[in-house]
Amino acid sequence: MPRALIIGGTGLVGRAAARRLLDTGWSVDVTGRDASHLPSAIADTTFTTADRDDAAALRRALGGGVDLLVDCLCYTPAQARLLLPLMDDVGSTVMISSKAVYVDDHGNHTNSPVAPHFNGPVTETQPTMTAGDGDFQTREGYGANKVAAENLLLDSGAPVTVLRPSKIHGAGALRPREWVFVKRALDRRPAVFLAARGAGTDHTTAAVNLAALIEAVAAHPGRRILNSADPDAPSALEISRAIAHALGHTWTEVLLDETDGNALGAHPWEARYPIVLDMTAAATIGYVPVGDYATTVVDEVDWLVQQVKPAGTGDGAGGVRLPAGLDADFFDGYFDYPREDRYLADHHPDADAG
Repeated sequence: MPRALIIGGTGLVGRAAARRLLDTGWSVDVTGRDASHLPSAIADTTFTTADRDDAAALRRALGGGVDLLVDCLCYTPAQARLLLPLMDDVGSTVMISSKAVYVDDHGNHTNSPVAPHFNGPVTETQPTMTAGDGDFQTREGYGANKVAAENLLLDSGAPVTVLRPSKIHGAGALRPREWVFVKRALDRRPAVFLAARGAGTDHTTAAVNLAALIEAVAAHPGRRILNSADPDAPSALEISRAIAHALGHTWTEVLLDETDGNALGAHPWEARYPIVLDMTAAATIGYVPVGDYATTVVDEVDWLVQQVKPAGTGDGAGGVRLPAGLDADFFDGYFDYPREDRYLADHHPDADAG
């Protein structure tokens, strides 16, 4: 039985990868800081308490070696460097990076003050940010650190595959972007507001599709970079419709023009220009996606619904509350229901206010 070690195995990507590998005959070990965070879906794994920056703990988790090492928590070159002494006992390694490393012809990236404008689907040969090792938690530092970490691992000469996903969704997300629409549907809101008429496209990546790509990489070890994204690239309007459909809710679609100067309609997939990842390279190693966005997002929607508190015990907007432990601050400003109701009364009197 092949053995895998997943660093950061209790999070969004780690749990999906663990479940996929377990289902396909692997023995899986995962690391994390707290065993209580291990979801029941991957209870068959072996858990090792290990801080990502503790070299000795990582060595203990590796034990006598593994066929596959998946690092879901490699953000800096210093963290990548901790993997190098382990490589002799690893068949192949997968590093989870990000599409945030890509820059357009003017050097703009997804965290730039100026939105990037890519000339079509982004391939793995697209230029990237300059490697850096500053604070990875800043908008400029995140991608620069990822590039430095990628380079260090790829330059090791070991069979390392770097995966670059975009807007990951799935059960276990610390920042479940879909909550913007899930909450509205659960609160039975009469309308959904979308800036730029819902045309924003920032490619999504289902955690289960990323896990399927990890399995394909394990079957074909190599030194490479691969994009990871869903087989479709839904717009914000299509995302809102998929979630409303999954929850059996209908609403009036209020599609606002960019020129309205109206703050209503903000959402996490806003993109001045479409951002779509080319998935041709992944297909060459036998990767087959689990499903499109509408099919795979159901995992996250169901997970959120199972955890929300009853209506009436909600946040400042009223209604259901984001499950405890998730990034509630991220959603500040997305649920101005009183303002929405005033807008509806003035512009859509046929839509009942909440």
